[in-house]
Order: sequence, then C-alpha cells, then structure tokens
Amino acid sequence: MQGGVISCILILSFVSPCLCFTRLNFGLAIKESSYNVMNYGAKGDGKSDDANAFLSAWKNACGVEGVSTLIIPKGKVFMLKDLELKGPCKATSIHIQLLGNIVAPNMDQWGKDKIRLIRISNVKSLKIDGEGKIEGNGSSWWQKCRNCKRPRLLEFYACNDLSVSYVNLANSPGAHISINSGDRSRFVHMNINAPSNSPNTDGFIISGSRNVVFEDSTIATGDDCIAIKAGSSYINATRLACGPGHGISVGSLGENKRRDTVEEVHVKNCTFSGTTNGARIKTWEGGSGYVRKVTFEDIKLIKTGYPIVIDQHYGTKNPNKNAGSLQISEVTFKGFEGTSADGRAISLSCSSNGCFNIILDQINIVSSNPKMKAQASCNNAHGRVGKVIPNVPCMLK
Repeated sequence: MQGGVISCILILSFVSPCLCFTRLNFGLAIKESSYNVMNYGAKGDGKSDDANAFLSAWKNACGVEGVSTLIIPKGKVFMLKDLELKGPCKATSIHIQLLGNIVAPNMDQWGKDKIRLIRISNVKSLKIDGEGKIEGNGSSWWQKCRNCKRPRLLEFYACNDLSVSYVNLANSPGAHISINSGDRSRFVHMNINAPSNSPNTDGFIISGSRNVVFEDSTIATGDDCIAIKAGSSYINATRLACGPGHGISVGSLGENKRRDTVEEVHVKNCTFSGTTNGARIKTWEGGSGYVRKVTFEDIKLIKTGYPIVIDQHYGTKNPNKNAGSLQISEVTFKGFEGTSADGRAISLSCSSNGCFNIILDQINIVSSNPKMKAQASCNNAHGRVGKVIPNVPCMLK
C-alpha cells in the first residue's frame, strides 16, 4: 500500500509541470473577439448601402487588443459605396470572414470617390477568407466609360503579413486587386473572372511591394492576369491558370522617362490559355532603371498569342530602334510547351541598350494554325539558346 502511494506521488510530481504549463498557456491566451456586421446595422439586402455598418464593426475589431474576427455572414448580399478600413490596429491580428457577397453599386450610384470600392490600409497580420464573392457590376462602366479611369474593386496599401484565400472577385470596373507598398503578402485559391473584352480589368496589380506569393488560383480577365509594376521584388507565382487576358507581365515600366526597378520575379507551373500574351516584360522608350533576375519556368500554352515577349517599345506606335530604356538582364524562359495562336512564338524587342543574359531553353512552341509556322524575332537581345522550337538564330552572344 505504501509503495502504491509513493508511486502515485512520483507520477504526480512528474506530470505537474506539464499541467502548470498548460494552465499557464491558457492563462496567457490571447483574447479572441468577433464582430458580425449584421449587429452594426447592416441590411444585407443588396440595395442598402452597408458601408457605415462595416466601418463600425471594423472600428471595434481594429480597436480591441488580441485577435479579432470581422464576420460578413453567409446568405446576405451587402452593397457598399467606397469603404476604407484603416489601421494601424490595436489587434495583433484580424481575420475577415467573407462568407456572404459584396456588390458594388451601379455606375450612376457611385459617390465622388471613384478610385476603388474597398481600400484596406496600414493593417498588419490581416487574414481574409471564406469563399464569398465581391461583384463589381462593371459592364455599364465598360460600355459608357471605356476610355476613362475606372475604379478598382479591392486595394491593399501598406499591409504587411497579409493572407487572402478562397475569395472570388468578378467584373470589376477596373483592376480587381491592387497591392501597394506591402511586405509579405500571400494570395491562394483565388478566383477572378471578367470577360475577355472588359478593358483594364487586371487580376492583380503589384507596385512598391516585396515578398508577394500567388498560388493555385484562376484568373480570367480583359487585361494582365498579374501586372508587376515599379518597386516590386521577390514576387512568386505558382500553379496559376491565366486566361483569357494578357498573360503575366512585368511592367509596364519607365513611362514618361521615369526610373523604375523590378527584380526577383519567378513564375512557375502556370498555364496560359487563349491569352494575347504569355510571359511578358514591357517597358517604355526613354525610361531608366532595371528589370533583372526574372524566370518563367514550366509553362503550358494553349493558343497563346506571343507566348514569350520582351517589348522595350511598349505604347509606341512608331518604335525608335535607337531609343534607350530600362536595362533588362538575367531573364530565363525555360520549359515552355504548347501552341501559339498564330506564328508569333518568341519576340525579343530590346532597346538600343540591349538585353543581356537572356536564356531560352527547353522550349517547344508550335502554331495552332496548321497554315502558319511558329517563328522567333529578336533585336539587340544577348544571351543563350538551348533546345528551342522554333529556331532562334537572332540571339546575340
């Protein structure tokens, strides 16, 4: 009997620190709070402007210490007019559950600010998910205001440690998502959809940002699936389905003789289907700066117009072959397989500065039109050609 007591005491003395540690963890647990927009006066009828209710819920979610959740409930449709969710926040992290749908007003119902529908700024550790949808109602904009500046759907400014997943966006008047001045952003399982003839409806526009990841998403628009603009670096795009649209582009850069820079862009295991371009770098004549350390690898092509493009005379009706532009170097196109829409397979149109260390390897592009043969063209492109179809005799060493 005494031996049993001693054994019990020994066991308790062994497990006690674990129990204390567990209690200590519970004792220091971060407070979690949730805020449902319906509790702040949102109607969710798709007609009433629910922006004020969203803003009130956001102020509480942002202002509380610990972890907070903003709930946009399922089964409701929330019409918003120009919503801005501002930080910095007291909350260590915020989770927005987009379970219901958000719709933009009709064109004639927009207020004075026609720059974007939703702007989220200066928020750290923000997570957005939930399989809800943001509908832009862009068709009237495309018809009546085709050549004017049209609003974006969702804009992130100076948001670090951002995670967005399983969100659907459609029919933005302008670009769908913009990421500006952020660090460490991740977009996964996104679905973006707009007609092929919808103008300037880019899927993503990135500027002044670094460490941005795109994975396992579908982007079908009337412009670039992803446009990587000035000041961006360490951008990774993997397992994306792009098309229709204008492909994945670095640029445009150097407009109005600006100095722009982009580096460390890596696109891998992506499909371009019915896009006007595939992998593209585009810069304006007269600009300065650089594009360097860019790779497009393991790319599948389905009737893609211009599958591989470097265009340093972008936006110019009468290109000046003697004009300078940004310095392009260390660019690799590798593992391309599939069809071009016609005979235009590879186009490397570099400025008088020249493009250097351009690598083409393991490429097999044929024309989807049996009457046309896939071809390559170059100007001032310096680099190396490995196993490539079509032949690229114009590459300079």
